[in-house]
Amino acid sequence: MGIFSRLGSLIKSNINDMISKAEDPEKMLNQVLVDMKQQLVEAKKQVAVAIADEKRLKKQYEDEAAKAKDWERKAMMAVRANDDDLAREALARKSEHDEAAATMEKQWLMQKDAVDKLKDSLRGLNAKIEEAKRKKNILIARKKRAEAQKTIHETMSGLSDTSAFETFDRMAAKIDQLEAEAEAGAEVAGELTGGDNLEQRFKQLEAGAGSDQALLELKAKMGMLPEHKEAKALPEAKETAPQVDEALEALKAKVAAEEPAE
Repeated sequence: MGIFSRLGSLIKSNINDMISKAEDPEKMLNQVLVDMKQQLVEAKKQVAVAIADEKRLKKQYEDEAAKAKDWERKAMMAVRANDDDLAREALARKSEHDEAAATMEKQWLMQKDAVDKLKDSLRGLNAKIEEAKRKKNILIARKKRAEAQKTIHETMSGLSDTSAFETFDRMAAKIDQLEAEAEAGAEVAGELTGGDNLEQRFKQLEAGAGSDQALLELKAKMGMLPEHKEAKALPEAKETAPQVDEALEALKAKVAAEEPAE
């Protein structure tokens, strides 16, 4: 019975306290369960030995009881044969076996009671080990959750450090400076190439004139303009006079003469 008391103390130990002191609670819990299972195997062996003793005592009791019954039968045979002396001897043998059978019966009943208690203890022990397995899984899950929460907390603590945010702010300011420098460079380039603006304005004017001419041609094709107002192609402007002002006035008169009436 000592093995059961030791196992009971092992199972009832404070596992939570063990977790707080162990370097690796999961390995410790697994090892505890391994030890429990090994001692359960030893307990089963001892229970099996006790059961075997109970069966042996029962057989000895049954044998002695059978022998006593057999000597009683022989005594009855001697009485029928009118042999009282032989009958007395047979009864004496029967009495010896009756005493032995009574002793064996008492021992057998005591062993049987002990075996029944051992079986109950063994079933209870097995149930406690199964409970320990379930508790181990719960404790390991709690351990993993605690580790995850600790990792998240440490990560958040690291992020709360002002140096990390200062780095982001510094990089944002640097990018803002690069963008400002790029815009300034584009503006300076535009100032340096200001002479090209005049050419760009004439290109836009020609593009607009071309669009108007295309629109007039489309309307004429669709019969939406009188025949005498059919669009004419706009000639390209050319400077023929040496003076800009005179050339401009001549060009205006020419354009007015060629422009179709609305």
